[in-house]
Amino acid sequence: MNVGIIGMGRLGKLLARAMVRDFKVFVYDTLPLKNEMEKMGATWGDMATIATQDLIIPAVPISEFESVIRQLSPLLKPGSIVADVCSVKEHPAEIMQKYLPAHTSILATHPMFGPDSASDSFFARKLVLCPIRMEEARYQSIKRYLQEQGLTVIETTPAHHDEEISQSLLLAHFIGRGLIEYGAKDLTIDTKGYRRLMRILSTVENDTWQLFVDMNRYNRFAAKSRARFLSALTNIDQKVQAP
Repeated sequence: MNVGIIGMGRLGKLLARAMVRDFKVFVYDTLPLKNEMEKMGATWGDMATIATQDLIIPAVPISEFESVIRQLSPLLKPGSIVADVCSVKEHPAEIMQKYLPAHTSILATHPMFGPDSASDSFFARKLVLCPIRMEEARYQSIKRYLQEQGLTVIETTPAHHDEEISQSLLLAHFIGRGLIEYGAKDLTIDTKGYRRLMRILSTVENDTWQLFVDMNRYNRFAAKSRARFLSALTNIDQKVQAP
């Protein structure tokens, strides 16, 4: 199977580096990264080249996903699979169903890891799968391959994914961004609990502001989750101040 990846950000590069071990991987980005990616073992191509591969992975910002899918759609060959890797699932699933031709299989995914947590191995890392439009045998083959790589596969719906992620990943990023805004820093006099908070901060700090904003804007459960958390903090603060 040949794989095409669009977007050589942190996740795109991680996926390319892992997949060149088993597949012929073609990559594309608007930035001039040809030399870097070819040293990694991938083949540089353009959008048209990527679209003719068996599996196409748009590893692009959520806010740019629709534009990329619309560009890909008329170029795709019959029988190809398009699998997103966005950290929200309802939005990309809807976009792919809206624009991709009927002869294309659609798989919504979310790797629950990144370069900071899985730079050496995907073993025991979680990967969410939401099969949207795909033959069962083909889906099971992909699922089996992923499990053979040591990944823990979680099968769910886009809506359930987005609801749970608003209470886990998005909340962790919200706390991390809050710590950055607060000015939290390493201290000599600290505790293990505080150092755990600083690990959240450092992880969030490595991701872009665009990712943080997109995760919240394109997840319909995010605002409610943030409001609930802020309300909880306010309640705690009021209890502390109460006589």
